[in-house]
Amino acid sequence: MATATREPDTGVGNDPLWGIEQNGINPIPDSERHGGPLELFWIWFAANISVLAIVYGAIIVSYGMSLWQGILAAFVGTWLSFLLVGFVSLAGKRGGAPTLVLSRAPFGVFGNLFPNLASYFSLVGWETVLVALSTLAVEALFKRLGWPVGHGTTAVSFVLIAALVIAIGLLGHATIVRIQTWFTWAFTALTVVFVIIEIPKINWNTVTAMHTGSWTNAWLPATSIMMAALGLGWVNAASDYSRYLPRNVSSRAVVGWTTVGASFAPFLLIVFGILLWAKNASTLANSSNPIGDLAANLPTWFLVPYLIVAVGGLVAGAVLDIYSSGLNLLTLGVRLPRYQSVAIDGTIMIIGNYYILFIASSFIGPFQAFLSVLGVLLTAWVAVFLVDMVLFRRQGYRDADLYNSRGGSYYYQGGFNLRAIVAWFVAVIVGFGLIQTSVSWLTWLGWWARGPFAGSSLGILVAFVVAAGLYWLFSLVPMPGTVQPSTSRGTSPSASSE
Repeated sequence: MATATREPDTGVGNDPLWGIEQNGINPIPDSERHGGPLELFWIWFAANISVLAIVYGAIIVSYGMSLWQGILAAFVGTWLSFLLVGFVSLAGKRGGAPTLVLSRAPFGVFGNLFPNLASYFSLVGWETVLVALSTLAVEALFKRLGWPVGHGTTAVSFVLIAALVIAIGLLGHATIVRIQTWFTWAFTALTVVFVIIEIPKINWNTVTAMHTGSWTNAWLPATSIMMAALGLGWVNAASDYSRYLPRNVSSRAVVGWTTVGASFAPFLLIVFGILLWAKNASTLANSSNPIGDLAANLPTWFLVPYLIVAVGGLVAGAVLDIYSSGLNLLTLGVRLPRYQSVAIDGTIMIIGNYYILFIASSFIGPFQAFLSVLGVLLTAWVAVFLVDMVLFRRQGYRDADLYNSRGGSYYYQGGFNLRAIVAWFVAVIVGFGLIQTSVSWLTWLGWWARGPFAGSSLGILVAFVVAAGLYWLFSLVPMPGTVQPSTSRGTSPSASSE
């Protein structure tokens, strides 16, 4: 996974370091492509070395499984889902455009509206959750230190954290790469100290007494939730951070550094969370502040370092979300400079945080429902996207046609590709019928989750298989009124190194 080019010390052209990135959803010209695959390691490692992964370990324990079942769920849920992120990153190198712009290739310029909206809600939802958890962590630590807390303190903490996230998102790609590199080293060191402090709290008798649970009603739903919480939450942003890479960098390195960088830390932290919460995972079920709960018994001298690693790790993820959600908004047709779209997303995030911080009484139940619903939407989308990439985009994408609302030379009449749209919608309907949630206004989901499928939460995995299979089958048969996809790049150069 060696880099093909030296990592840049400064940004290039419209992607300046410490300046506002001027590129939006346009394809990045070869003259401005820079960096190497290794930078993807830093980006994704920093975004996923969050103590929230320890909470995921508690969620796995709550399903009632043996230690080895839990570790397997963590491994599959982490590495497999982030492998999908690695493959989507290849599209960014080949096409030089954001993920949801490249998604126009399989769906058509107008047909892409449906998955684009799902992606946008996912990214805005994630940035809202991460900033809210950061704010709640500050509140919990203030209580531990005996400092005044209340709505005023919460509001000030939120404003400062949100301002930091929005500011970094406004600056853009080159600055994000540099800051994520720093975050990786700082948060890794502090997280190691936190784990060392917490190890004595593990009840090994409880861990070894964990009984084997049902593979269909415990292991499968736990694995599905992990996939939705980890890689499936990032697949719709993967190309946003690889689109600046030169076309001739190694594709294996792009996939490898992305997968390893994103998976390594959360997998280890989830396993640690399984060990730590084996005795009392049930206490997390009704928690409104799970990150704060982790600090309950920390020594006073480590509270400030814990605050840095807890808030910093969540901020690192929120930065990527707000940057990508801004690109998603532009892809939906909003005609604004990229930095203004980020400001709009920041406003929506503020509204969402008002609900989480001042109205909601619990976190885990609504959070799992959020993961399940968006997991189905995004896994069906990424299945279509990857099948299309394998069948038709090996040599890249036609830049002009990605922005041609009339269809372009290899798109589809009227800007809609019924093959992809039907495959996606059918997969989503099947997936929704196989997930269940405890949130009252979503209890209508899971209409097929009966008998042996009750509690299995197969929706996320089934949606992937259905979407991929249907799109592949539809692609074999020409449909009336459409243009067959092309496998060539047209006038754009192709110099990819596989």
